[in-house]
Order: sequence, then C-alpha cells, then structure tokens
Amino acid sequence: MAAVPQVRISATDRRDQILEVATRLFARQGYEGTTTRKIAIEARVNEALVFRHFPSKEELYWAVIERKIQQATTSHLMQGRLDAGGDELAMFSGIAFDILDARARDDTLSRLLLFTALENHKLSQRFFRRYAAEYYERLADYIRRRMTEGAFRQMDPLLAARAFLGMVGYHSWIQEVFGGKRYQDFDLKVVSRTLAAIWLQGMRAEEFASAAVVATSKKNGHAVASHRRNGHSKKAERE
Repeated sequence: MAAVPQVRISATDRRDQILEVATRLFARQGYEGTTTRKIAIEARVNEALVFRHFPSKEELYWAVIERKIQQATTSHLMQGRLDAGGDELAMFSGIAFDILDARARDDTLSRLLLFTALENHKLSQRFFRRYAAEYYERLADYIRRRMTEGAFRQMDPLLAARAFLGMVGYHSWIQEVFGGKRYQDFDLKVVSRTLAAIWLQGMRAEEFASAAVVATSKKNGHAVASHRRNGHSKKAERE
C-alpha cells in the first residue's frame, strides 16, 4: 500500500491557521480564559510552533486584534463619506450604518476589545493609541471645520466626535454583544438615521438648525400644506 503523501503548509498559511483559531477562542473565552496550549491543540500544531510565530501570548492576541482591524473597512468608509460631503443627515446616517452593519455581520472585534479592556490594560491602551485616537480625530477634524464655518455650535470637537461614535457603538454592543437583538431587532437604517438626527440637532448652530427644520418641514409637510390651501379655497368659494 502506497504511503499517503503529506502536504506541506507554508509558514504564512500556518500562521494564518493559528490566528484563525486564536481569534475564535479569544473572542469566546477572553485573554485569560484561553491558553496557548488550547490554541495549539485546536490548530493541530505543536505549542512550540505557536511561539515560533508569536513570541508571547500577548503578541498573539495583538496580532489577532490587528488582523481584525485590517479586515474592517469602517475607518476608510467614514473618511470617504466625510470627504464627499453633501447632506449631513445622509452623511452621518451613512457613517452610523457602516459601523452598525459591519458589527452586526461580525462582532468579533467588539468582543476582543471588550476582553482587552477588562483583562489586559496594556493592550487596551496600545489599541487606543494606535487606532482609536486617530479614528476619533478624523471625525473631530470635520466637526472643527464646521464649527469654524459657523454651522456647528462651539464645543470640544473631540468630545463631540466621541459622543456620536459612542451612541452608535453602544447601540451595537447592546444589540450584538449583550443580546438585545433577541428582544427587539431594529432596522439598521432607521437606527442610523435616528441617531444621526439626534446628534445633529444638538450640534447645529441655531440659525442652521432652524433652516434644517424649515427644509424638513417643507419636504415632509408639502402634502399637508397643499391640503390646507385647498381647504381654504373651498371655504372662500362657499362664502
């Protein structure tokens, strides 16, 4: 009987295999609850091979986080929407939808980051410095410019950016991580538009807010206004 030839796996593929298993386990059991031995067993490799690719468990966890961030596109999508400009309600609704939709399809990164913050403070700070701070600052730059133009109220632009992204992120956590979706499953487009409208209502300078309300009223109340005009005309004819 001929021997079955063994298929050699490249170092890159082996590394990816380890990362896939580690991502699943870390997201389900956390940093402290997952051992490199368990990762090696499920990846069907020797534990020594895990450490050949990743010097420490902490570096393996960081590699998992970076890999998930690189797979995500929300940061680039947000910058694209900010650069495109246009109607701000549509723009911020789009930013919110991109985030909520991505997290609804894959909440792994959210779980990894929550575990990181609770279990390994160093990695949490590392993530914030390298990724989160820049993400907030991109939105803060846009807010700062709109404040200079007089369209937004004067306030700390970074706090305003955190307020918007915080609303969106917290809704995602409630629905996807804490199980809120099992009790009430909201339409993501409705949620996105609602959160954007609430935030913009608080951000717009008074004259811009009034103009936005008038424009919305004209758009939504056109049929009502028309009906009222017709009603007044008929009343005048009767008189």
